[in-house]
Amino acid sequence: MLTPDQIESRLDRILLKVQKPGRYVGGELNSVVKDWDQVATRVALVFPDVYDIGVSNVGLKILYDQVNQREDALAERAYAPWLDMEALMREHGIPLYTLESKRPLACFDLIGFSLPYETLYTNALNVLDLAGIPVRSQDRDETHPLIIAGGHSTMNPEPMHAFIDAFVIGEGEEVIHDIINLIMSLRGAQRRSNLQDREEIASPAARNDMLKALAQIPGVYVPRFYEAHYLEDGTVSQVEPLLPDVPEVVTKRIVPVLPPPPTKFIVPNIDVVHNRASVEIMRGCTRGCRFCHAGMITRPVRERSVEEVLQAAEEAIRSSGFEDLALLSLSSSDYTNILELVDRVSEKFRGKNLNIGLPSLRIESVSIDLMEKIRASGRSSGFTLAPEAATERMRRIINKFIPDEDLLDTTREIYRRGWTTIKLYFMIGHPSETLEDVQAIADLCKKVLAEGRKVIGMKAKLHAGVSTFVPKSQTPFQWVSCDTVEQIEAKQALLKRELLRDRNIKLSWTKAKDTFLEAWLSRGDRRMAEVVYSAWQKGSRFDAWDEGVKHDAWMAAFEEHGLDPLFYTHRQRRTDEVFPWEHITAAVRKNFLFQDFRQSLEGQIRVDCRLNCFACGILPTFANMRRENPGDVWKCPDVKSPATKKVTSASVSSHQLPVVGD
Repeated sequence: MLTPDQIESRLDRILLKVQKPGRYVGGELNSVVKDWDQVATRVALVFPDVYDIGVSNVGLKILYDQVNQREDALAERAYAPWLDMEALMREHGIPLYTLESKRPLACFDLIGFSLPYETLYTNALNVLDLAGIPVRSQDRDETHPLIIAGGHSTMNPEPMHAFIDAFVIGEGEEVIHDIINLIMSLRGAQRRSNLQDREEIASPAARNDMLKALAQIPGVYVPRFYEAHYLEDGTVSQVEPLLPDVPEVVTKRIVPVLPPPPTKFIVPNIDVVHNRASVEIMRGCTRGCRFCHAGMITRPVRERSVEEVLQAAEEAIRSSGFEDLALLSLSSSDYTNILELVDRVSEKFRGKNLNIGLPSLRIESVSIDLMEKIRASGRSSGFTLAPEAATERMRRIINKFIPDEDLLDTTREIYRRGWTTIKLYFMIGHPSETLEDVQAIADLCKKVLAEGRKVIGMKAKLHAGVSTFVPKSQTPFQWVSCDTVEQIEAKQALLKRELLRDRNIKLSWTKAKDTFLEAWLSRGDRRMAEVVYSAWQKGSRFDAWDEGVKHDAWMAAFEEHGLDPLFYTHRQRRTDEVFPWEHITAAVRKNFLFQDFRQSLEGQIRVDCRLNCFACGILPTFANMRRENPGDVWKCPDVKSPATKKVTSASVSSHQLPVVGD
């Protein structure tokens, strides 16, 4: 195995031959370099996409900070090399290495993958192969690092079950310490500096014994100890635990109180997608949009105090020198003290040329006061809102009811207060959607731009971002099918005809084929693992990039393994179907999700569950945790009564809303 000096020497010969060599050199401000020989456990954190995207990943930042706070462990980073760098690394025999120490990934005790979206799967396999680590879990022994993965996509881990030793389901701040402590207890504190030493000094426990111990940690799923059974029609009949002491259902981990956020952000060597400091002000969402995977799996809502956010923001800006600060959450304008927070952040950084961003603003909770405070804090030229649909019928189906009048009023005030560009996010492709619903998107965009022109003339601009609906696991829409390629392309053609004639309107969309790749993987079963493997062998990687994805390779992989891709995309699920992820739960009950799905068919709306608890399952699952951590950081009301309640919302007239009992 190459030493760090040998890797550095070989890098010197190739870095000037690749795009953006700054991706591969490390040495960034605030990166952490520890004495390799003075720690008991070494962790490599991998984001399997290019540095430009991965260095900004919030989950990786949190784990990097958590591990490096320990005196007995270190965390270093690695990213997927771009295609040109990969070719040169293979040609010159350079294994994938971490940026901090230039050590091969194979030297580490633990490799942790962040998998927030499914199109990273072939990259993850490629990373393992570049590191010289067997791609399949069954081919590794105690001399290899333990391979774990977490992130939103792993709420259905089955398409990657053959390649990952263990999945962390849910939040990682606490469970990463449980895993490190287990590794230390089983392997002991005796260190090995390279693979040769590791082979000479046998591990105290065989790899299988370690995996059995890992399976005892709440929130950790070890797929080799489960077996999937199928019915004649190809659907899953049961996912069965193979050992008596592993749980039948793995429940996600959460932290009851958000720990202090990381503040020493790595300052990238090159320009990256999000070159900024960020503070997570709130985790979870109570809005209940039926298509939203993140909103369903990150419940309950937990908030940080204004004081904690202010302190973290100040430390982050001081340690990094960034000129942009993002206050992050799934729905930032729903943060309880958002006006006070923006006011105090603006005051603290007044005169320091700092742009303060609030991503994920909701139209119905964006007040004039909030707009004024955002403007006073120092603004860019753009403002982003996400109506998602443009007809009342579709808004009721997806549970995001926002009248056109509210949207027009809000956008008019945004233009009036000096913003010149508004970005609106929409979604097409729900199977209940018609061309009339899509035409309404175009009409609404034109109306918004017309309001802007009344205020600021031809300076007014609009950017319509139109994604394509993908039914996700653990959501009310896990029962529905995808739209067809022909229908998606017809809807996109309509939008192009209607909107691209105006040079002040920018339109972006998702290719239909890319949508189906995500759909195969997000609701796939264990058989999809072989398809992923074959697609990777046939050259597919960087599936989220035009330069990388090879749709022909994916179709050939399906054919090779006798699977029909339409089975995973266009098939309507039975109401009683057992899903491939049935043994994994985000603590939102399947019965609740099904009733919400039924309500979508009837056009019924559930209001924000801060106003009314619908007994989704979160509270009883984490009742003990909530009792042990009293206070108002949990923004989740107690279940008052199983009776039906009438609730009035600012944007929804009074509706009779059934409360689902436990």
